[in-house]
This record gives sequence, C-alpha cells and structure tokens, in this order.
Amino acid sequence: MDVLDITRIAEGLREHTAGLADAASRRAPDTVVPTCPEWTLRDLVGHVGQAHRWAAAMFRRGGTRVTDELPRDTPADQADWGAWLREGAAEAIAAQAEHPGAVAHPVMGDAPSAMWLRRMLHDTSVHHADATITAGTPFAIAPDLAADELTETFGLLTAPAAAHLKPELGELRGSGETLCLRADEPSVPGWLITRTPDAAVVEYETRDADMTIAGPVRDLMLVFARRLSPDDAAVKITGDRALLDHWLEHTAV
Repeated sequence: MDVLDITRIAEGLREHTAGLADAASRRAPDTVVPTCPEWTLRDLVGHVGQAHRWAAAMFRRGGTRVTDELPRDTPADQADWGAWLREGAAEAIAAQAEHPGAVAHPVMGDAPSAMWLRRMLHDTSVHHADATITAGTPFAIAPDLAADELTETFGLLTAPAAAHLKPELGELRGSGETLCLRADEPSVPGWLITRTPDAAVVEYETRDADMTIAGPVRDLMLVFARRLSPDDAAVKITGDRALLDHWLEHTAV
C-alpha cells in the first residue's frame, strides 16, 4: 500500500488539527471525553498541542530523552485553543521541512522526520474523532488518510520490538488465524492479518479469512482505534467474531 507523501501528510495534519479545534470549542473545557475517560477536553487539546511542539523540538534537536507522558498544558482561555493548536501544527510542519532527514530517538533509533510527522497526523486524526464524539458532531476523514492510519497502526503493533515495549501485544501471536479488513472504497486494497506463532503479519490485500470485517474505511479506522464499537459501526462482520474482539482487547495500549 502506498504511503502518503509529505505534502499530503502536512495537509492532513492541518485539516484534522482545525477539525479538533472546532469540535473542542463546542463543549465546556472540563467535559469528560468518553473515549478517553481519564481526560477532559482540556487534557485532550493539551496532549495534541504539546505533541506537535514536542515533534517540532525533536526535528530540530533530536529526541534526546524518552518522554513517558507529555504535559497537557493549554491556554487558560478556551477561546485561544484553536489558534494555539493550529500554531503547534504549523510549527511541526515547518520544523520537519527544515530538517527532512533522519531524526535520532533513544528508543526508536534513527527514523525519517516524515515518519514522525505522519505519527502526529494520525494521533491528531484519532483525537479529532475523540473531540467530535465528545461534542456530538460528525467525524469525517478522507479515505486515503483513514487507510494510512490503519496501515501505520498495524505497522506499529506488529513491529519486532513492539511486544518487548508492550508485553500485551505478544497476545496477538497465534497459530495461523486470519483477520481481513475489506474497505468499501475501491482505492483501498484492504488488509490481511495472519497471527503466526512468531508475530502477527500484515499483508495489503483481501481474501477469505477466519474473520472478515467490511465497511467504509472511516468506520474500519474508528473500530480498530477503539473509538467506535463494531456493533455501532457501518460494518459487516463474518466468520469468527471472537478473533476481532480479542484483537481489540489486546491493542488497547
């Protein structure tokens, strides 16, 4: 599956930052985010805005330390949140453009700065969904961005080091069970996950599987991000539903 180019990544980051800002302005700052129940809207906005600024600093100086949890400080006045969020996204985009090469990180090693900006995009798009769920407003995402969010997520969950960092991901191993994600959009090839004894392996294709979930790629993204229950999504599940439930239970990390 094709990876987004840096222009599209930056465009998507701006779009979903603005969408998050709009949704977050529609409820009181202390409103609890139901999909992140330990957070309020202020926490959600603070996390995203600080993540963008953290990324910008890493592009400029390298990731010289591991941050377990970013601060979630926001402007005191909710009316200032939108401009603050957009400024952080713009700063990250500009810093990546200034430093397009590899960035050093103490855990992830050297990786292209574009990879980290892509991470900011997808973190922001999922949290945009959180904000819309909290506000009771619709969430929209372009099919190419939703598909790339799924591709990136599966890549992170099945990376060789993933189970060492998050031991619960070791439960994604299996004995050949297969899960297929089939998107309605013809432009999205889909995904086939095979749970082998060594690791979960992802291929970018669709074929008969032990469990198939099919529907709009937006809904597939929200289900696998655990922002939307499969029972509430516009999806059809065939085969062994327990395989899907097991995957979702063990990727809540």
